[in-house]
Amino acid sequence: MNKFNLFFLALMVVGTVFSQSEGLTSSPYSLYGLGVVNQTGIGRTNGMGYSGIALREEGEINNLNAASFALMPENSFIYDVGLKGQYNTYSNRSDQENRTTLNFSNLAMAFRIFEGLGAGIAMVPYSDVGYSLVGIKSNIEGTNEVFESNVRGIGGLSDLRLNLGYRITDGLRFGLSTSLLFGNVEEEESFQISTSSFNLSEETNYTGLRLGTAMQFDLTDNITIGGTMQFPTSLKGNLKRSVLKNIDDTEIVVDSDDSDAIDDFKLPLEVGVGISVKTFNSLVLSFDYKNNFWSKTGQTENLGHYVDQSIFAFGAEYVSKQDSYKYADRIRYRMGYNYDTGYLSVNNSKIAGHALTAGIGLPIGQGHTSMLNLSYSYGSQGQIQNILVEENFQVLTLNLSLRDVWFQKRKIY
Repeated sequence: MNKFNLFFLALMVVGTVFSQSEGLTSSPYSLYGLGVVNQTGIGRTNGMGYSGIALREEGEINNLNAASFALMPENSFIYDVGLKGQYNTYSNRSDQENRTTLNFSNLAMAFRIFEGLGAGIAMVPYSDVGYSLVGIKSNIEGTNEVFESNVRGIGGLSDLRLNLGYRITDGLRFGLSTSLLFGNVEEEESFQISTSSFNLSEETNYTGLRLGTAMQFDLTDNITIGGTMQFPTSLKGNLKRSVLKNIDDTEIVVDSDDSDAIDDFKLPLEVGVGISVKTFNSLVLSFDYKNNFWSKTGQTENLGHYVDQSIFAFGAEYVSKQDSYKYADRIRYRMGYNYDTGYLSVNNSKIAGHALTAGIGLPIGQGHTSMLNLSYSYGSQGQIQNILVEENFQVLTLNLSLRDVWFQKRKIY
């Protein structure tokens, strides 16, 4: 298959892989808002604590900082396909449950437009919804009778992002990103009382655009600082509701397929800074700090409210000799740590989380360009307190990053 066939194949896969199926998450915390906001990155950053605002290297896609696309090498086309598997354990005061999910995590491509200007297109999940609440007990109004209902939700939003990076000087790069956010959340509630049943289905669709800026500056050949900013925006939404009652085997459709406008969902201002340091020509250290100003959106949830979120991420990568012809010398070893204070407060308890990560980068072929990236993370969020649930997770990601060379004449010796 030639490079042009691969390009069109990638465009076809975009339309099918990221339609937000129900296999992306099973977290009970996806009940809130747009679901669980995705932190998984592309390629090497997953094994480095999800840090990478200041990481710079030619020939790799760094979706965390648009300015890094200014480093795209000449006559190169890079594409990256990611797969994510997650094993979760949920615990409360009386019960424990395990679930496994598997799905694609990203599809990305990048290329150089001309000297100093590079571009990239990436499709990643922005948020994931996948919860199931069974046996929720409620009282029948005006009586002492109790009934049980089941609630289920699936879906989430996708982020189709265009990144542009431009090199101002040899050490200074600026970036611009434009994201199209779109997707839907489907919720279903059902219960039965005696010979009667009730089923409520709601589908909420969201769309919106978001702009971002970024920069990277090389203080020295081995030290780089970076910054990113995602501007606040509002996602337009509409709701389709269908209610079905069954009373003594007689079906009654109360409402079906009516589309109603709902309040916009507001995304906050997000600011991030980072630094990367290369030491001993073999070790790269990366540190990021992000602050997401959720409290400024003024939004609330039925069981909680939004609060400002801080994310601390640290990562390290070691490679013996990057340009060596020995395969073992070119293998990359990674590790990292991520701490997230959370953006929701339920019963005055913030839903914080943390994760330890490890990864490895395996070169593909005889060159120094293509890479198979594997990463593993172990962490938790929430706590066993009041109505909260402690969620422990193990995440395994696989990213295939391939680089093709265009318009290069073959040399015959």
